[in-house]
Amino acid sequence: GVSTGPSGAAGTAGLLAAVSGLVVSTAQAAPADADRGGQLYARCAACHALAYDRVGPRHCGLIGRRAGSIAGFDYSPAMKRSGIVWTVQALDRFLAEPMKRVPGTTMTYAGVDDRRDRADLIAYLERADRSPACARK
Repeated sequence: GVSTGPSGAAGTAGLLAAVSGLVVSTAQAAPADADRGGQLYARCAACHALAYDRVGPRHCGLIGRRAGSIAGFDYSPAMKRSGIVWTVQALDRFLAEPMKRVPGTTMTYAGVDDRRDRADLIAYLERADRSPACARK
């Protein structure tokens, strides 16, 4: 008879279909969209600006900068102690859950749940850093 258990032909075919579906969906992931990230940055602009400090610190020069290091900005003690260097990966993790990643941060924004939104936002910040707006970091 035909086996329908996980070790049989039907189970193997199902597993192969699932794995190939995973590979296809991963391969089709589009690159981050900095233009879309610029639209998403409106969320950040409530407290941040690219070239100057507001309620939150400026974002020009963010990638590669140590958290809590802009002279004269009044960071929370938690952010100053965090030891974070803002790499793309660190920023992605922080933006997903700011208050969980740095307990005691004064950034009370709940975070950006969608991985794609975070990638687009980070792509925008990277591009903005090379723009005239950030020329005088």
